[in-house]
Amino acid sequence: MGWATGYIQKLKQGETVSFRPRGHSMRGKVDNGALVTCEPVGERELAVGAIVLCTVGGQQYLHLIKAIRGPSYQIGNNRGGINGWISRNNIFGVCVRVEP
Repeated sequence: MGWATGYIQKLKQGETVSFRPRGHSMRGKVDNGALVTCEPVGERELAVGAIVLCTVGGQQYLHLIKAIRGPSYQIGNNRGGINGWISRNNIFGVCVRVEP
């Protein structure tokens, strides 16, 4: 279990979630402790630049889609870091709002 396990479970059940993530890897888009609201990914189209709640290599992240290649999505932070490539099945929520 990771920091986002409960939120991911709710998103899988079709619920919208709000939480305050900690950390600085998304500074400039999501500041430490900002209130983030994510909706279930569902069938929505995903684009480069979208902030998503996902898992990469078993780790949970609220990070950016950096690139899309066919059915794969490259995930990374807002500081130039890359976490890796994942399938849509590893994306659970899409950020729809960030508040202080």
